[in-house]
Amino acid sequence: MRLRALLETDALGLRLLGGEDELDRTVRGVMTTDLRDPSRYLSGGELVLTGLAWRRDAADSEPFVRILAGAGVAGLAAGEAELGDIPGDLVEACARHRLPLFAVNETVAFATITEHVVRQVSGERAGDLAAVVDRHRRLMTSGPAGGGPEVVLDLLGSDLDLHAWVLSPTGRQIAGAGETSLPEPVGAALAGRHLAATRTGRRAPHRATVEGTTYSLFPIRNTGRGALPASRDVRESVLSDWLLAVEADASDWPPARLDLLQGVTQLIAVERDRRDAARTVRRRLAQEVLELVQTGAPPAEIAARLRVAAPVLLPGLGTAPHWQVVVARVEWGDAEGRSATGTPAGTAPSGPSGSDIAGGPVAQALLEEILVDPAVTGPDTADRIAVAHTGEEAVALVPLPALGASAPDRDAEADTAHEDPALHADVLLAAVREPLSAGLADDGRLTLGVSAAVHSPEGLRGALEEARHARRVAAARPGRVCAAGHHELASHVLLLPFVPDDVRRAFTARLLDPLRDYDRRHRAELIPTLETFLDCDGSWTRCAARLHLHVNTLRYRVGRIEQLTGRDLSRLEDKLDFFLALRMS
Repeated sequence: MRLRALLETDALGLRLLGGEDELDRTVRGVMTTDLRDPSRYLSGGELVLTGLAWRRDAADSEPFVRILAGAGVAGLAAGEAELGDIPGDLVEACARHRLPLFAVNETVAFATITEHVVRQVSGERAGDLAAVVDRHRRLMTSGPAGGGPEVVLDLLGSDLDLHAWVLSPTGRQIAGAGETSLPEPVGAALAGRHLAATRTGRRAPHRATVEGTTYSLFPIRNTGRGALPASRDVRESVLSDWLLAVEADASDWPPARLDLLQGVTQLIAVERDRRDAARTVRRRLAQEVLELVQTGAPPAEIAARLRVAAPVLLPGLGTAPHWQVVVARVEWGDAEGRSATGTPAGTAPSGPSGSDIAGGPVAQALLEEILVDPAVTGPDTADRIAVAHTGEEAVALVPLPALGASAPDRDAEADTAHEDPALHADVLLAAVREPLSAGLADDGRLTLGVSAAVHSPEGLRGALEEARHARRVAAARPGRVCAAGHHELASHVLLLPFVPDDVRRAFTARLLDPLRDYDRRHRAELIPTLETFLDCDGSWTRCAARLHLHVNTLRYRVGRIEQLTGRDLSRLEDKLDFFLALRMS
C-alpha cells in the first residue's frame, strides 16, 4: 500500500506535516518505537510510529531522523498526545532527509493504525500470491509462439502492473511492452550494472537505480541451439546473454512472484533461440566466403558466393554492393593476469585461464550485436550482418549499397542520407563501450578493426588483412574496448603496435620520465603543456590561449622541458620524438 492511502483514510487521524512529494512510497509494514536508535529493528519500508519519548531536546531530532532515513523507512508518524504540537526541529529534520512526517491526532491509538496497515499489507500480499499462480499458467500457455517477447511483456504490464524491457548485453532495447521505450543511456547503464554484477558472481536478480528509478535485472540464459557451449566460466557467456529489466524492486518479492519472472525469462530464451536459428544462414554464408578468401580461391568463385549472399543480406538491392570487413577479438587474462598474447590484463577470477576460454564464439556474438544500429529496436535488425569466427577472432562481412550510385527510384534527399553508408571504427563502439567495459571487468579486452570498402571479390583478401592490421593497432592502445579504422594505417600509428615493449618503455622513459617526476614534485603541468604545444604545431600564441597562460609563462615551461630532457622543441626531429613518446606512453 502507499502512504497516500493512509493519509486519505479519515479514521486514522493522520495530518501531513512534510514530504508531500514522497507520498507514493510503498508501506511494507509498521513499527512503534520510542528508542533513540531503533535501526536494529528496521528492514526498510516501515511506517514508524513514535510517541516522542526519545526526544529530550531539539538536538535529538536530527540523529533520530537520520537513522530512520538511512534504514529506508517509508514515513514517520508522531503522536500529539505527549507534547501537543509536533516540535519544529523534528519537522525540519524530516524535510532535510526527505522523510514524510505525519501528526497522529491524540484521539487515535497507535494500535488502530497498526491494525489497519497490517490488514491492508497482508491482504494485498495474499491476493497477489493467489493471482500469481493463475498468471504463471497464463504466461506459460500464452507465451511466444511467433508473437515475440512483447506478448509476455504485455501480460506482465496488464496483470502485474510491471513495466519491463528485454535488453541486449550492450543495452539495446530488443522488446518492450506497448509504446514505452527506455532511453538509450538508461539501457546502456542497466546493461553495464547487470554485466558488472554477473562478473562478481552476485545472485540475480540484480538491483540497479538509474536516474532515480529502481530496476530489477534478470538474466535470460541462452540455452538453445544457438547457445555457446556449456560454460565452465561466466566469461564464456556474460557478453552474449540478454537481460530482462523490470521497473520494480524485487528484493522483497515473495518466492512465487520471483518464480513467475524466472518463467518469463525462460519463455524469452526460447524465443531468442528461434530467432538465432534464422541467423545460422548468414553465419554459414560468412564462413564460406571467409574460407574462400583465406585459401586464395579464384575471384570468380568468391564472386559466385557473394552473389548468393547479397540477396540474403540486402534483399531488394538492385546493384551489386560494396563490402567492408570488420575483425574483432576478445581476450581474457589467465591466472597470472596476462592475456593470451602476453599483455597484462588484470587479475583473472578463479576458473580456467584466459587462454582456455574460446574467444571466437564470444567475439562472434558480440560483433553481431555491435554492428546493429543502437538507435533501432527489435531483434531482427541484424539481417544485414554475416559474422564467422575462425580461431580466436570473429570476422564480419558487411554489405553496403554501391557507394556513389543512385537507384532510379531514389530521390535527392535519400541520396544525401545514404551518401556515406560505410562503417567507421570510432562510431561503432561509442554507444557500447560503457556496458562492455563492465562485462570485461579487469581481465578482458575487446579490440576491433575496420577495413575500407571494396567493390570486387579481388579486394576482399586485402580488406581482411587491412581489418586485421587495424585491430592490432587498436590492441596497442590502452583501455578495455578499443577500435581502429583503415584510415589510421596510412600514418605513424601503423608502426607503433609493432615496436617491442622493452624498446617502447625505454624510449618513453628517457623522454617523459624526467617531466613526470618534475610534475609530481612541483605540479608544473609540463606533460599537458608539451601535449598542447605539439597539438598547436608549436604556435606560441595558440598554445598559450588554449592553456589560458601568458606567453612568457609558456616560454618558461617549454624552456624547463628542454632543460630537463636535453632536447630542442624548435627542431623537427625533437618534436617528432616527443610526439611519438606521448603516443606510445
